[in-house]
Amino acid sequence: MAWRDAKASKVRLLLFMASIILGIAAVVSIQLFSINLKDNIQRQSKSLMGADYIIDTRQQPTARAQAIIDSLKPDASEVNFVSMIAFPKNGGTKLVKVRGIEGDFPFYGSMDTQPASAATSYQELGGALVDATLLLQFNIQPGDSIKVGEMTMPVIGALKAIPGSTAIATSVAPPIVIPYRFIEGTELLQFGSRKEYQFFYKATDTLNLTQFEDKIEPMLDKEKADLDTHTSTSRRLGKRYENVSKFLNLAAFIALLLGCIGIASSVHIYIKEKLKSIAVLKCMGASRQQSFLIFGIQIAGIGIVGGFLGSMIGVVLQELFPYILKAFLPFAVDVSITAQPIVMGVFLGLFMSVLFALLPLLSTWYVSPLEVLRVDEHASQGPKKARVFVFALILIFLFLFSFWLLGNLMYALGFVVATLFTFAVLAGIALLCMRGIRKFFPKRWGFTARQSLLNLFRPNNQTVVLVVAIGLGTFLISTLYFTKDILLAKTEVGQTSTNANMIILDVQTEQRDAIEQAVSAKELPVLDDIPLVTMRMHSLKGQLVNDLRQDSTRQVRGWILNHEFRTTYRDTLIASEEIIEGTWIPELKTGDPVAISISDNLAADAKLNVGDAIVFNVQGVLMETTVGSIRKVDWGQLQLNFTIVFPKGILEDAPQFNVITTAVPDEQTSANLQRDLVEKFPNVTVIDLRQVYTIIEDILDKVSWIINFMAFFSILTGIIVLIGSVRTSKYQRIKESVLLRTLGATNKQILNISALEYVFLGLLGSLVGILLALLSSLCLALFVFKEPFVPSIIPFVVFLPGITLLVLGIGLSNIQTVLRSSPLEVLRREG
Repeated sequence: MAWRDAKASKVRLLLFMASIILGIAAVVSIQLFSINLKDNIQRQSKSLMGADYIIDTRQQPTARAQAIIDSLKPDASEVNFVSMIAFPKNGGTKLVKVRGIEGDFPFYGSMDTQPASAATSYQELGGALVDATLLLQFNIQPGDSIKVGEMTMPVIGALKAIPGSTAIATSVAPPIVIPYRFIEGTELLQFGSRKEYQFFYKATDTLNLTQFEDKIEPMLDKEKADLDTHTSTSRRLGKRYENVSKFLNLAAFIALLLGCIGIASSVHIYIKEKLKSIAVLKCMGASRQQSFLIFGIQIAGIGIVGGFLGSMIGVVLQELFPYILKAFLPFAVDVSITAQPIVMGVFLGLFMSVLFALLPLLSTWYVSPLEVLRVDEHASQGPKKARVFVFALILIFLFLFSFWLLGNLMYALGFVVATLFTFAVLAGIALLCMRGIRKFFPKRWGFTARQSLLNLFRPNNQTVVLVVAIGLGTFLISTLYFTKDILLAKTEVGQTSTNANMIILDVQTEQRDAIEQAVSAKELPVLDDIPLVTMRMHSLKGQLVNDLRQDSTRQVRGWILNHEFRTTYRDTLIASEEIIEGTWIPELKTGDPVAISISDNLAADAKLNVGDAIVFNVQGVLMETTVGSIRKVDWGQLQLNFTIVFPKGILEDAPQFNVITTAVPDEQTSANLQRDLVEKFPNVTVIDLRQVYTIIEDILDKVSWIINFMAFFSILTGIIVLIGSVRTSKYQRIKESVLLRTLGATNKQILNISALEYVFLGLLGSLVGILLALLSSLCLALFVFKEPFVPSIIPFVVFLPGITLLVLGIGLSNIQTVLRSSPLEVLRREG
């Protein structure tokens, strides 16, 4: 009986199935990609690092650290730092990451160069491997020269890839590789230079890296050095991309939820139309269980087939993710197919279809045989307890599934609450509109307009489900556009002379006046001249930092104990700072204790309060200080911000270097200034913030493209739900329209009635979705990004009319059968 009835209603059942196929496809594709990503990270962990383990330090290794490094016999070593380089051929300059390598690194994987032989010959030939994109940008060929500091050397080849680099990292500071022996000749490693020493090791197969890490790492920590093994690196990478997977999974889950709501609504109308048939079956002796199972089996079949088809589409879709996320991945992902996500997709299709159809299916249990003679439009929905139980079951499933995706109890609970709130708001507004139209019905309007409004609250109306489906899809995509604008607003660099857009780093004290003169000679302002003093923490509140490192119960965050702080001194606050505790001390008087100001994030991570004591090691000299004030710092503002600020009168004589900022009006002026500075002062690093923010905008565009890709599933699922919901009530609409035609209504009037109804539904759903997105984005701007909110006009001028027209088109396609058929023909078919 289930099969026979399904064949008779195959069009509607296929639409039910389509509601969940896309959601299943999204979930399965992302699950498959997550599994592949995890497998690739584990399998390629050595190639990602290029070695079995690395010891690295941000300073010249101490004698003890060097003894440990030497005892383990490194197979290769490197020093890397960010610096400016010049191309003598055309006078071009660029900020790059210089990697001076000694030995046959990498041991696993390879440096991808053009020509391929350059990866091994550069050491012997004494030349440089330069990022391939950089060579194209400056029209440099192998054989041309490159100037790194005081060293000029030939370009041996183009560097396409090197273990550990990502497209995003190389876009900010493209890598160049030179032989280690040339580093000293560059004269770039001076006081205050930011550098990293790395020592690469190839381990034997018998070495247990976990035990080795547990033994060696505490010893290196004492010497301000770190140990990274390929296993720990793969764990770290796995956690990093796990967050991306969680977000993508949630986006897919929302699409699946939308499909399930479409199923629930469509089944609700479908079962209402079948109540008479069920009553007939019961008159003929069918039991409650049989009538329930006839439609239960149909829904289960839809779920299984839909889950399988969705899984197959997901298998194809997962092939796209390596291309979509290529810029964020440090390796190429080899895609393979595993059974687990496919089985999960089929199970999800079955379980969610049945679960979300249970509420309307309950009504089949309580159909009375008398309904053959007395059709009741308000047929029993079943006992309240049964409906509450099913609703509770749905909520429990949503919570458990989101908990499985997120791995966090509070996040899962928050997701379920937020989902319920969004659905409740959309459904509530739809119900309020229906009630408002009924209460304040415009009786003086024309027949067409009045009839279209009556359709919004007639029996079997689709107002609530359509507003929810349209509103949720619009809400998702509109939120994306609004929040994207907030993020991009934080990266905008003003073109006025009051905004610094070029930073000159690593300026030695004896170079400061000459660099300021060079800037002024270009008729550019010197906006800031900020002194920097490097130091480390020696003790916190009387506890030595070395002791805290060994204390597993400490509350102080680990980064503080190993960090080399770059501090400054001044007598004023800047625009991005605000004192929230204590008193700002502008200048130190003779004999006063040294009262410093620390940022709120440092205070939280170090568990420090006003009055707490900190002893700093200022390049070998111990300095006792107390926390005089705590500042709230807006790190997103275009300012040079500091975690620690000293008052004037204490650090002036300490070894220091400077940061100078200026504002350049255009790209040509920027290039000229950079070329002159690099030629005269090769040790300085020049950062053009406009170029950096162009890269950031590009990254945000890629992120938004990924979010758009996932929102596409929700939008498309919403459209399918929309089609299914509208077409499900097609036969009810046909009957009503035929009655109108029998009473004398023309085709034009019927068309206008339907058009006005769907325009109202499209406008209401999309407008509510956009307004909800506007509210959520405003909250994000105020409480998360702390930025002024200027909403994008795109959702209002594109989504609002676009979605309304889509709803109108789908709705009017339904009415064509009535317009083409005579009333008698349809009435006979209905009879």
